[in-house]
Amino acid sequence: MSTATLERNPVPPTAVAPPRTSTLVIIAFGLVYVVWGSTYLAIRVGIESFPPLLLAGSRHLLTGLILYPILRWKTGVRPTASHWRMSFITGFLLLGVGNGGVCLAERTVPSGVTALLVATVSLWMVIVDWLRPGGTRPGGRVAAGLLLGFSGLALLVGPKNLGGSGRVDPLGVGLLLVASLAWACGSVYSKHSGGLAGSALMGTAMQCLAGGVSLWVAGILTGEVNALHLSAISARSWAAMAYLIVFGSMIGFTAYIYILKKSTATRVATYAFVNPVVALFLGWLLIGESINLRTIIAAAVILTAVLLVITAPHPVPQRAKTVAQVAEA
Repeated sequence: MSTATLERNPVPPTAVAPPRTSTLVIIAFGLVYVVWGSTYLAIRVGIESFPPLLLAGSRHLLTGLILYPILRWKTGVRPTASHWRMSFITGFLLLGVGNGGVCLAERTVPSGVTALLVATVSLWMVIVDWLRPGGTRPGGRVAAGLLLGFSGLALLVGPKNLGGSGRVDPLGVGLLLVASLAWACGSVYSKHSGGLAGSALMGTAMQCLAGGVSLWVAGILTGEVNALHLSAISARSWAAMAYLIVFGSMIGFTAYIYILKKSTATRVATYAFVNPVVALFLGWLLIGESINLRTIIAAAVILTAVLLVITAPHPVPQRAKTVAQVAEA
């Protein structure tokens, strides 16, 4: 991404990516897979004494306030009104509705189960990317993998007595489905709308500012500000907030924006299948969240879906084929 222009001309598919770019993509995927899996536990700990919307809003707003002036000074970037408009839309969808919904849901849904339910992002992303103008229709293997993943999520929510455990809170499930759809829409929009080139961090800072402001507005409107008492916030909740700012936002979110630009929507969507494994393990290990038969079966189904999606061949869009043919001629 160039600091003054938007990305409009993708690299022809015949070009070979430099080794450094390939390595960075692999590292970024690893960060999104593992670091973001751990943020579900951090959110669970944070909302023990933070109001959920204000936890998310403070996390993203502080990240933006820290990064934005530093990046303006170091890069000399001057975002235009168009850049701010795109950042506000993306920040509102990804962070305001998406992450805010997750924080609200974790009041009643365990962190590991939350991560499993958020895996519906993969289904929504492929559908949204298909329905957008000029979108790519998913292949049969990808569609089968996503439907299998959705079946695993349905198995997690019901039937009622499977594995000796009750149903997941319906309101929490509804919040997570809305949050997942918003995150998918924001991701596809971010990938295809362009951005500030050359600085993924600048895009992250702007989106964090937009998302943080929208979450604080929501916190004010819902009365969470009146419930915020700094003296009542525990040390572990403050530590969770710090972890979310550094690893969840500055590192994890930047890596996510980077892979959105460098990979396909379907491959990016696979993070939502890997995160639950990390979240389930950490929730069980560190705060004693139970892993019952229902969860094990659902996780096994979802992991099978991950393999289908990751190993499936991805068709080249028609426009890219045309560019490649012209370049070869």
